[in-house]
Amino acid sequence: MKKIVILIAALACGLTARAQQAPWSLQDCINYALEHSLTVQQSALTVEQREVELSTAQGRRLPQVSASASESLSFGRGLTADNTYSNSNTTSTSFNLGGSVPIFQGFDITNGIKLGKLNLAAATADLEKARDDIRVAVAQAYVQILYNQELLRVAREQAAHDAELLEQIRERLSAGKVSAAEVSAQQATLAQSRQSEIQAEGNLRISVLELTQLLELPSPEGFSIVTPEVGDPSQVMLMRPEAIYDEAVAVKPAIESAQLNVDYAELSVARAKGAYLPSLSLSGGIGSNFYTNTKMQAPSFGEQMKNNFSQSLGLTLSIPIFQGFSVRNNVRSAQLNFKGQQIQLENVKKSLYKEIQQAYYNAVTAQARYEGSRESAESALQHYELTEEKYKVGKAGVADYNDARNNWLRAESEHIQARFQCLYQTKLLDFYRGRDLDF
Repeated sequence: MKKIVILIAALACGLTARAQQAPWSLQDCINYALEHSLTVQQSALTVEQREVELSTAQGRRLPQVSASASESLSFGRGLTADNTYSNSNTTSTSFNLGGSVPIFQGFDITNGIKLGKLNLAAATADLEKARDDIRVAVAQAYVQILYNQELLRVAREQAAHDAELLEQIRERLSAGKVSAAEVSAQQATLAQSRQSEIQAEGNLRISVLELTQLLELPSPEGFSIVTPEVGDPSQVMLMRPEAIYDEAVAVKPAIESAQLNVDYAELSVARAKGAYLPSLSLSGGIGSNFYTNTKMQAPSFGEQMKNNFSQSLGLTLSIPIFQGFSVRNNVRSAQLNFKGQQIQLENVKKSLYKEIQQAYYNAVTAQARYEGSRESAESALQHYELTEEKYKVGKAGVADYNDARNNWLRAESEHIQARFQCLYQTKLLDFYRGRDLDF
């Protein structure tokens, strides 16, 4: 038990040490999450289970062989060799080896193997879909950290600026250039800025926690990410959603899984109809026995085994005539399931198209918002710089100065958010086309 505790502690320390190393890139996070995600591991186990089921289906083509041995004792009156009864003790020993080979089972074995292969392919597609879901979730959490990091940076700059400005106003108060009311107003502004900084720190910690939980890390302590070099995402040319959908249908595992389920259901109809057909099997066996009786002298064991040796060979033909409508109902049920899977495939395709449409228009909106927020941030910065110059020469009050700076910082925050949202939405469209989700 002590060794197990030590092993667990060492593993936890190793994972924590990994988190405290160099910052993680988005690709590092995705690769680690794919390796450690419990959802992905569960899907991988399902794939292995489908492989076992396929092997079982393929094994039905092989002969069934079995061996048996029996020993019986009899006491009291029994039949003797001269066909009379007398009190005696008898023993009987027998050995048998038999086997059977399916020749024709109404295509049940063949269809069963095909269904096993489709099941395996569908499970593999579901595994890839689970990986895709993890990739998207990690990317979303990663972008959220980037956004919260920038907001925290802006909040810290705001608090530092308000603290510096408070000292300047106090100096002016000492020189008799401002009133005590302006000092109080700036103290309130500084308190609000510090509160915003605390809130930004909390939001960043939560976003880091969410990503580390996706990675199955034991703790977010020491975890950090790489801030990528982001170009101008508004210059990315967006494909029309129809063109993206045409590519996505061919590569997305969700579509592949739904199509495989349709193929499975269609083949299940053929398998159910196979129960109307006769079945034929070949069987054979060998055996021998040994017999003793206390009232008579029995040949030796070897002689009896040789003399009693027997062989058998037979064909069994089974023709279904009436089975209480079970076969008919099974066929109907399979046909209904086939229609249901066809509808489900159309639903999956429509859902994918809706997702692509939504992502496309989100990207269009994000690009427009990015352009607008950039212009707004530039205008707010110019206004702030002009107001700052007026404030320095006494032509603007501290309230006007604070309003100008707050407006600029607010516009800058919105610009930051728009940049990362635009980056994520444009990359998401590429991901639907089968590209790697990385930036």
